[in-house]
Amino acid sequence: MESLAVALAALLIAGPVTAAEKLPPLTLSGQGSFFVGGKDIRSPATTSRATGPTDGTIMTAQVYVHYQIPAKAGKRKAITFIHGCCLTGKTWETTPDGRMGWDEYMLRQNYPVYVIDQAWRGRSAIDPTSLNSVKLGREKAESLPTVNAASHEGAWTLFRFGTKYPEPNPGLQFPLEAQAELWKQMVPDWSGTLGPANPTVPALAELADKIDGTVLISHSQSGIFPFQAAALSRKGIAGIVAIEPAACPAATDAMTPYANLPILVMFGDFLAGTSWGETLKKCQAFAQAANAAGGKVEVVALPDVGFHGNSHMLMQDKNSLDVAKWLAKWIDTRVR
Repeated sequence: MESLAVALAALLIAGPVTAAEKLPPLTLSGQGSFFVGGKDIRSPATTSRATGPTDGTIMTAQVYVHYQIPAKAGKRKAITFIHGCCLTGKTWETTPDGRMGWDEYMLRQNYPVYVIDQAWRGRSAIDPTSLNSVKLGREKAESLPTVNAASHEGAWTLFRFGTKYPEPNPGLQFPLEAQAELWKQMVPDWSGTLGPANPTVPALAELADKIDGTVLISHSQSGIFPFQAAALSRKGIAGIVAIEPAACPAATDAMTPYANLPILVMFGDFLAGTSWGETLKKCQAFAQAANAAGGKVEVVALPDVGFHGNSHMLMQDKNSLDVAKWLAKWIDTRVR
């Protein structure tokens, strides 16, 4: 593990990235948006208004995608960003304290960038049938779906800002002076309604095929999604970066989908005594099993490569651009 840490630390590029740098204008060859996935369903309750027809055909399970293509992309593989629980694609955009987000950073490194909103989140619409059915008196309240919202107090400990709200961990990199801007990003999470077969997963497989070459970068609750997408189809998946995934594939799972696929599993700081520390151990067990079967999996805790104080929201921490610089170098040297 020590030799791996030394080798990965060598990927660091001298000199920090700062918000004070004067950056040239972005030059794009294209930008836009589209949807992947989705299906028509016949809903008996498209509205909760008692007057007029309530049944009809609606589209559900679609995933919104926003993309930007740099003018000098060349043959570089695209980056696809996938947000976690109770959040949207905003995760990867401008940080709460106004610094450059990872979407712009990777774009400036000449990577095509795709940012999604998971199914039933953000600009990817929900299915209102169950809500309307209860409002219309056709179903009992017990049939309503489970919807989660992350409280400030709950997110504080889960995101490892500190062990007790509102006391921060010493050396924490998250910009707490701008925490209100993070709380504004939080949205209700409907993923519990979708069951184990989250429609975002096949949508990611479809997107990778459509792009024909992308690194899937996931976070937290979505951490397992790229692995599940690769199990459906490897076509178009050039690599996987799972940032603090809620789960990795089990060490007992079939490893065929991950053979010869560059995979990085990344964790931040303050892991001791947390559930994330236990997840790290399980991801290390997965990596060992995958690599024994021909995989290319690396598991990295940021303190081992010189970054300290990072929270669960490491793409928004004060050193986020330095971490992004390290990650871009990893992608450059691993993904073909």
